[in-house]
Amino acid sequence: MKAVAITQKLPLDHPGCFVTIDLPDPVPGPQDLLVRVKAVGINPVDYKQRNARKEDETAPRILGWDAAGIVEAVGSEVTSFRPGDEVYYAGDVTRPGSNAELQLVDRRIAAKKPDSLGFPEAAALPLTAVTAWESLFDRLGLTPGDLQEGKDKTLLILSGAGGVGSIGIQLAAVLTGFTVIATASRPETVQWCYKMGAHHVIDHSGDWPAELEKLGFKTVDYIACFADTTAHWKAMAQAIVPQGKITAIVESAEVPDIGLLKSKSVAFIWEFMFTRSMFQTPDMVAQHDMLKEVATLVDAGRIRTTMTKNGGTLSPQTLTAAHQEQEAGKMIGKQVLEVAW
Repeated sequence: MKAVAITQKLPLDHPGCFVTIDLPDPVPGPQDLLVRVKAVGINPVDYKQRNARKEDETAPRILGWDAAGIVEAVGSEVTSFRPGDEVYYAGDVTRPGSNAELQLVDRRIAAKKPDSLGFPEAAALPLTAVTAWESLFDRLGLTPGDLQEGKDKTLLILSGAGGVGSIGIQLAAVLTGFTVIATASRPETVQWCYKMGAHHVIDHSGDWPAELEKLGFKTVDYIACFADTTAHWKAMAQAIVPQGKITAIVESAEVPDIGLLKSKSVAFIWEFMFTRSMFQTPDMVAQHDMLKEVATLVDAGRIRTTMTKNGGTLSPQTLTAAHQEQEAGKMIGKQVLEVAW
């Protein structure tokens, strides 16, 4: 099979940063699906994993943890999928990624893609949808489908126009009764957040707790931080209600001052969507269930794909351009690349 990989640690502007390589076709294990990849989504984890490559690494590394494709073969213990099924998934960061012709993925973290979406539109969803779902319902403990639970309560989503924020707003808007407040800092991102279903949008580039107060919210009940955790830490500690909950997805260069939350008895929970697959947790199949539910919501017209840009066919050049856009931090929604060899 062919793949676009990194074979040595090089800067992104080096012409050899990404190269096309040939590898043996992978063989599925007992729980695996062998998928012919048709489209891949681009996420910050891609460039973070690229930058984390060590100087002395010699094996090629295939990045990419968002894909949609067609099942070519299944492992000996797989009964829920068969060849020909169209699937989507985020994959496992400890295994080769989706920037390839073929990929192995554990059947417990994959699901049949939405029937109403093409492969590119579907590939935009898995990683961010699972991250948002786990953030809202596993980490913060909201109840999906309970529209009374959040009545007269507030959920703040920091960085509402990013990939996770874009689907997080939608899930909160259709599956909970919370007042959803998103943050954005540009006219186009503000408009996007409203399009996704936010009830209010405030500017996160300045004193956003003061912006909340202008709306009449001195505090909020829950915060899902999909932005720089450290940069917003003090503001979150100020804005969260006593006995509230905060979840975050962006690792910190320094340990946040957890003491700022003590007087309010606030719970802080990290979210990392690869935890289940990395540690083979007993509830690993929950990610299959999440993606299945997201597909149902998409096909019912209740939520939509967050794809905003199709960057063309996967190649070293198009992947470089996609990483450059990710690192610039200005992406609205999701960018995808199609796979065709």
